[in-house]
Amino acid sequence: MKQTRIEKDSMGELDVPIDALYGAQTQRAINNFSISGKGMPKAFISALILAKYAAAEANAELNLIPTEMGKAICQAADQLLDSDFQVHFPVDVFQTGSGTSSNMNANEVLSTLASKLYGDTVGANDHINYGQSSNDIIPTTIHISAALELNNKLLPALTHLIDTIRSKAETVDQYVKTGRTHLMDAMPIRMSQTLTAWADQIAINKGVLEQLQPNLQSLAQGGTAVGTGINADPAFSDKFTQALSKKTQLNFTPADNFFTHISSQDIAVSLSGQLKTLAVSMMKIANDLRWMNSGPLAGLGEIELEALQPGSSIMPGKVNPVIAEATCMVSAQVIGNDATITVAGQSGNFELNVMLPLIASNLLESIELITNVSHLLADKAIATFVVKEEKLKEALSRNPILVTALNPIIGYAKAAEIAKLAYKSGRPIVEVAAENTDISIDELNRLLDPVKLTQGGVQG
Repeated sequence: MKQTRIEKDSMGELDVPIDALYGAQTQRAINNFSISGKGMPKAFISALILAKYAAAEANAELNLIPTEMGKAICQAADQLLDSDFQVHFPVDVFQTGSGTSSNMNANEVLSTLASKLYGDTVGANDHINYGQSSNDIIPTTIHISAALELNNKLLPALTHLIDTIRSKAETVDQYVKTGRTHLMDAMPIRMSQTLTAWADQIAINKGVLEQLQPNLQSLAQGGTAVGTGINADPAFSDKFTQALSKKTQLNFTPADNFFTHISSQDIAVSLSGQLKTLAVSMMKIANDLRWMNSGPLAGLGEIELEALQPGSSIMPGKVNPVIAEATCMVSAQVIGNDATITVAGQSGNFELNVMLPLIASNLLESIELITNVSHLLADKAIATFVVKEEKLKEALSRNPILVTALNPIIGYAKAAEIAKLAYKSGRPIVEVAAENTDISIDELNRLLDPVKLTQGGVQG
């Protein structure tokens, strides 16, 4: 049996592992919430420790705790951030809806470490948590963690994806392929036009995410229990955000209305909704890649994605579009996470939302998944695919829809008649049009030149 020590809180005594940095309240949460075995995300815990650092610095500056104690708390926070700190934060995601268990987990761990550094007791509630409530520190931590992950990881990943797509578009501009609407042959399009559409999809999503940053970087800290700021110095929120901004190099501000930021999670819901939109865009791109890569003999076979691993345990030589498939699965997960966050966001009853840990977990998972798969999609699918030019030309030469360009000259009805004849006979549209109009072969070749048709306008 593991050795234990006795710890005490307001509810009494209980056993805690002898080497654990946490105390009684964390142990109660461990005992109460053996649900998923899934702890809070690393990015959330890191942000919570950063928040405790900023709170200690603010409280020391306001002479609410001794200066040396504040320094000890900050030093303990830095020690944690420089270590494999997750082992000290075992509380399940599915816990009390305010996240009080995770807040006290951080308070107790920092209390243990800071007390050793300070040489005297640094209380979990009276000092580490001074001027704070779980009800403002946990919403604050959701914003801090999401803001840092967005700014430092997701937005750079999307920039890389956009740049990679645009760079690839330049290298494939000379290739013309059959366009498709309803998955049916349509007018021709340059390969670069397909790719620039993808790039702009991602760029639009990125722009909306950037617009959300100021709201995300506004914090509930200072509102304490219900938004009134009880037991917090009036200057605490300003000092807190100043310390946090300096520590993270990201501009955080106090919320204009603490009641809003504590009672609702609308900003997190908005961010999740935009992540869902981004996931929809990425699934569209991934599915385009899968279709274009399909075959190689019985499908479209317009491109060949990089071969990364054997595609079958029974069919030798088979290679599958694994990165595109992984992207689709990430997209599905993010869409599902958004549904969960939407439901959780509705759980703001009066002065507090009571599904905060679940919102934090799903939001950060979505950001992490899209960040990681964006790099893979860029580097192992888009940057490396090879265009199968002969396959493109073969389909283009037999595409009766090119006759659309003759509409202004011979009319829609006549063009439709020629297209049907070409389909039925399986012959090139130029030959059939030459037989059924007064237009010469040379003129038809000029009018129906696929490259010219990708440039728009009326042919003539």
